[in-house]
Amino acid sequence: MNQLSSLRIGIDGFNLSLPRGTGVATYARNLTYALKLLNHDVDALYGMDITEKMAPTLREVMFFDRLGGNIQPRSSSPLRPKWWKNTIQDAAGRTAIEVPMTGHVDRRLFVENLPQADRILNVWNLFHRAQAYYRLTGQFLRVNIPDPPAIMHWTYPFPISVNKSINIYTIHDLVPLRLPTTTADNKKYYYNLIRDICRKQGPICTVSEASRQEINKFFPDSKENTYVAYPSVSDPKKNYTGSEYEKNELHNMFGISAGEYFIFIGALEPKKNIYRLVESFLSYNTSRKLLIVGAAGWKNRPIVRIIKKGVDAGRVVYSDYLPRPVLRFLLKNARALLFPSIAEGFGLPVLEAFQAGIPVMCSAEGGLKEVCGNAALIVDAFDTESIIRGISRMDNDDSLCNSLTKNGTEQAGQFSINKFSDGISEMYREALRKNAQK
Repeated sequence: MNQLSSLRIGIDGFNLSLPRGTGVATYARNLTYALKLLNHDVDALYGMDITEKMAPTLREVMFFDRLGGNIQPRSSSPLRPKWWKNTIQDAAGRTAIEVPMTGHVDRRLFVENLPQADRILNVWNLFHRAQAYYRLTGQFLRVNIPDPPAIMHWTYPFPISVNKSINIYTIHDLVPLRLPTTTADNKKYYYNLIRDICRKQGPICTVSEASRQEINKFFPDSKENTYVAYPSVSDPKKNYTGSEYEKNELHNMFGISAGEYFIFIGALEPKKNIYRLVESFLSYNTSRKLLIVGAAGWKNRPIVRIIKKGVDAGRVVYSDYLPRPVLRFLLKNARALLFPSIAEGFGLPVLEAFQAGIPVMCSAEGGLKEVCGNAALIVDAFDTESIIRGISRMDNDDSLCNSLTKNGTEQAGQFSINKFSDGISEMYREALRKNAQK
């Protein structure tokens, strides 16, 4: 494949600035790795409460102060002059300012949060303002960037567009529309936003063939402009194994030993099917424990209750957040990943488990069947008995686990960072070609 000449590419920093990692944040970070592999210059556009009135050095200090918190100013009332001022400025468009990276701030504490970017840009309160402006007017908030990127690649659907750039929007899945009771999204807002993105007739990126078909089914206008670029997980520290001290500390913290626990990774939300997983696990008799690692999500009260039941019984261990090195270490030493999700655009934890060299039990919902191929034990996400049988096989069948581990390592090669780069490059090439024909 002929490689594109070097371009300036922009990505948004919304999920990258959240206090705890998300799947979309992992996607965004790995997108920057792929872009640098293609020798593109990368801009990262954030929406923190940093203004052009601040001195450049203060902008840098404030950026790192906010990184991991993304504290936003409160919305003002329509009865206040400030609300009118902000809305008028939104209508005129916002202009990004650069946050200089001079090295005054020690960046070593932020390695896990920073993308590989050549420029850090910011628009005051961008994402909140864009959502408010879209709700009010039905229009996308327009952003001006000095020396704008050739392509602005939004890693999540936002009602924002960068002037003088080709705007590409990543839609990971349509879970809020296909399984509306499993999310807390405003369904009307979400539907209108995705509809308007599709009507723009611009490029749409998605992460699996299953998601592409889902998008095209809901929004036929998108058929000619939806591209699949399978993501990757390429972490600079993915081979981290941990010191003996850390191994002992982990045992003291969690009461688990290598190979003597199953692991689940994901937010506590209905689509992850955690309730049914824990229910199935507690119905099955094993000496191994179930370690659940995931931040609190929405509609999670029943999930929290059954996790507490498992914790009280001494069979479930829960952590709401772990630094990535610790999480990788726990993943590498687990008996298996249990991931019977009822909806996934892709399923990054499965790929991470393959890379870590452990077997996987999961469902075939959404994009999972594409990620897994023949390298995972497939169960019915909606059938407790099927999940119990799957847990039993992962618990007792060493031969199966060894075979799945071998197949998983091979399957992980299908989602290398080089292949992710190729998929992104092909999509950008098509986007540039179509734009040139307008």
